[in-house]
Amino acid sequence: MKYSLKNPKLKWVFLIVGFVIIFVFFVEINQIIVQLQQEEQKKIELWANAVSRKARFVEHTTAFFNKAAQEEQLRLQQFVKAHQIILSQPLDAELNFYYDFIVNNKNIPVIITDEFNNIQLSQNVDIPEGQKVLVGSLLKRFSQNPPFEYNVSGMKFKLYYSESSVYTNLKETLKYFTTTFLDDLVNNSVLIPVVITDSTESIVIASGNIAKKDIRGDKLKNTINEMKNENGVWTINLPEFPNARIFYKHSHFITALQYYPMIFILITIFFVFLIFRLFKAMKKTEETALWIGMNKETAHQLGTPISALVAWVEYLRLKPENKEMCNEITKDINRLNMITQRFSQIGTNPELLPQNIIPVVQNAMAYLSSRSSKKVNFVLNLPQDTEIILPINQCLIEWTLENLSKNAIDAMGGIGTLTLDLTQDSKRVFIDVSDTGKGMPKKQFKKVFEAGFTTKERGWGMGLSLAKRIIEEYHHGKIFVKQSTINRGTTFRIVLKKEE
Repeated sequence: MKYSLKNPKLKWVFLIVGFVIIFVFFVEINQIIVQLQQEEQKKIELWANAVSRKARFVEHTTAFFNKAAQEEQLRLQQFVKAHQIILSQPLDAELNFYYDFIVNNKNIPVIITDEFNNIQLSQNVDIPEGQKVLVGSLLKRFSQNPPFEYNVSGMKFKLYYSESSVYTNLKETLKYFTTTFLDDLVNNSVLIPVVITDSTESIVIASGNIAKKDIRGDKLKNTINEMKNENGVWTINLPEFPNARIFYKHSHFITALQYYPMIFILITIFFVFLIFRLFKAMKKTEETALWIGMNKETAHQLGTPISALVAWVEYLRLKPENKEMCNEITKDINRLNMITQRFSQIGTNPELLPQNIIPVVQNAMAYLSSRSSKKVNFVLNLPQDTEIILPINQCLIEWTLENLSKNAIDAMGGIGTLTLDLTQDSKRVFIDVSDTGKGMPKKQFKKVFEAGFTTKERGWGMGLSLAKRIIEEYHHGKIFVKQSTINRGTTFRIVLKKEE
């Protein structure tokens, strides 16, 4: 009857319950993240609307400023025209209109000179007493704008002017609005990365919430294209930069929220894996402690009756007619001693000694052959005229081969061929134990090494589990089912490392 110490249905129940808990927790976390994203998106929309309103206000202010500048230029041209008319007409001509036009200029600072910069007329200017020529600091002040040059009756005149107080105040106000707008734009409270460039998209006017390295050189174009693809582009007329471009993208918080579900999944998987490994290690430690304790106790319990048997054999040897019987009993006692030694070594760190593995294999198989049915044909394929030196524990390797061989004989029902092939490469030795038995499905390839797994009614299911522990834990090798075919047989492979 087939049974297992592990309940696969229970494992699936725990696995499904675990996944359901993780899924529910993930859904709740995801809902919180979605809500945060929606709230952050609303903040961005409010910011965008506020920026749009401020941008329109700055544009209207700029347009008004430009119109005021044009009107001031027109007024200066009219001033020049009036001056030309006054100088070119007879003294008795009706020129009150033109005189009034010039006199009524209360805002624009004006100086009219001849071609040698001798001051002829000034308005709205404080000229130092005694200064008759436009030179020095006064010339520097009025040279910020190119003068109007004109002729009257063959005489050359120049009209110098500077910005009016109204124009200057308007200019300062516009500068303040523009600076405030740009500052609010790039240093926004929602931490939105913003880049403002000129119309060619090559000169950065201002930026905020973005690394400087991302707006330098070739990276500027990539950053702008990324922002264009995400939110398009705004165009705004600034005093010094007509058709300036505004680019922005989602805040780093929004971007980070997009990756939070994946990060959460990875962290959850990591902790589940960590807990699984921890429980597995704890279980393995517990099994190892139980295993070692059981083996030590078995070796101890066998020791006392074996000692008694040795004494009885020596007593029986006193009679010559018991000699043959005593020899056979001695063989069995030696066998029991070897079993005791095996159990005692399982409970400790067995010593691995470099030795030739070929005679070890021969001894183990010779013992099995002598104790097995004649209907089982043993075939050994071993390298000839060579030695294969490995660090092994002879007692435990023989035990492993016996367990594999006994399983093979049981699988064949005591009738068939058991083949052992010993091969090697430069670093490893391979021992293949094959039978012609009933085989096994692939799903049992790993399960056969689990403690308690057996297909026999009275089996303990410990032989292959013990073999796996001996090979993998003590000899640091590998043991596995190499291949198996139903009703044709199975091959187990042992892989051992050569001494480096």
